[in-house]
Amino acid sequence: MKCPRCESTSYRKNGRRNEKQNYLCKNCGKQFLEPAFPHSLESDLLANSNGHSKISMAKETELSLVKNLLEEKVTGKSLDSFSFILAEELLQTILSPDWLESDMFSQLILKIQQKNEVKHQLGTGISLLLLDAENLKLDINSELFLASVCQYPLQVKMAFANWRNPSIGKQDIELYNRGYQLVHVPEGKNSADAKMIAFGACILRSYPTVKEILVCSSDGILIHLCNELQNQGLIVYWVRRQGQTLHINNRNSGKITDYSLAMATEVPSLEKVVDTIQDLIKTEQESINARLDSLVAVATLFQERCEINIKENPKKTEVEKIIPTLNNSFTESIQEEEEEKKEDSSVNTNGKTLDELLLKIIQDIQINSPKTKLSVSKLGSELRKITGESPNSIIKKLKLGSNLTKYLESSPTFTLKANGKEYEVTALLCE
Repeated sequence: MKCPRCESTSYRKNGRRNEKQNYLCKNCGKQFLEPAFPHSLESDLLANSNGHSKISMAKETELSLVKNLLEEKVTGKSLDSFSFILAEELLQTILSPDWLESDMFSQLILKIQQKNEVKHQLGTGISLLLLDAENLKLDINSELFLASVCQYPLQVKMAFANWRNPSIGKQDIELYNRGYQLVHVPEGKNSADAKMIAFGACILRSYPTVKEILVCSSDGILIHLCNELQNQGLIVYWVRRQGQTLHINNRNSGKITDYSLAMATEVPSLEKVVDTIQDLIKTEQESINARLDSLVAVATLFQERCEINIKENPKKTEVEKIIPTLNNSFTESIQEEEEEKKEDSSVNTNGKTLDELLLKIIQDIQINSPKTKLSVSKLGSELRKITGESPNSIIKKLKLGSNLTKYLESSPTFTLKANGKEYEVTALLCE
């Protein structure tokens, strides 16, 4: 047995791995396992070589496997056994520590990784922009909008022009700072267009992962480039300028998108404009309804504050009816206040009359529902059903206080008992 690396016969035992004897070469330090075939077979194979050539360990293994398999009887079961043994021997060879640590295995893994990376790059896809800088100028906002139109990320940007032309100004510096590749063309009519067509015709050779191309120029001759790129299976956007508007024409789908250079925003289509107007109208209607609700609430508070009795629900009336009502009510309330200042009504008489009415309400409720606990709010609701006015308005009109609760607390005829957030009412004469 020899070392598989340096073929030295100087080695020693170095433990066991996978139930096999492990050896350590004293010459090169390589660790290896004992061969899978007997030592006598190795001697026979080396002897048959007549000393003229050396048989590698891998070939010796294959010869041993073939020799053992040929000695078996060729039957149905022997064929199955042959396949099983062959597979087992191949797995043992591939999964052996020597094979996993070999340079050949490392190279195989590296090739697989490289193929996977290339496959992933081909499946990702990018977008590419070709700009005729002599014909069209793109600012950063326009460029970002064009990138948003594409489905794939815009990774390559190229600008074609005669950069010595003084009319170009400092476009080369600006475009270069924004990541453009600057392609110089000699002076001449349509030189930039011709260079764009020549470059675009073989674009897949330089950028095999490109999926979409933006052809930015208003020159009609570039329609030939757009057609050629479409024939190569690419999505082509032809970007042209008319006044302060950029027209982005998807040559594959026919969809046209407009971009306003002055407003730095997309020009919406008619359908989008109609939808926007409808949304604005709906929002305005909701705002008007909310303001009407607020106005109704203010009118209700004003009615109670000025002791006005409006039997009709203000919420169901129109705004034109509410405002005159408020004006008339305000005038009437001022007149009533002036009259009340002149009048010297008897507070005791009013209080006695109100007590008699409240006592009658309490007695009726006790007769119909003896076990019902009467609260201040319930008593006020019953009083409102009879009089048609709010209890607080009645109390204020009779000058008996500010609200019903305070009047009941001050009256010797009634007692109040707190029950949570409510007050229970009982009449002393009814007990």
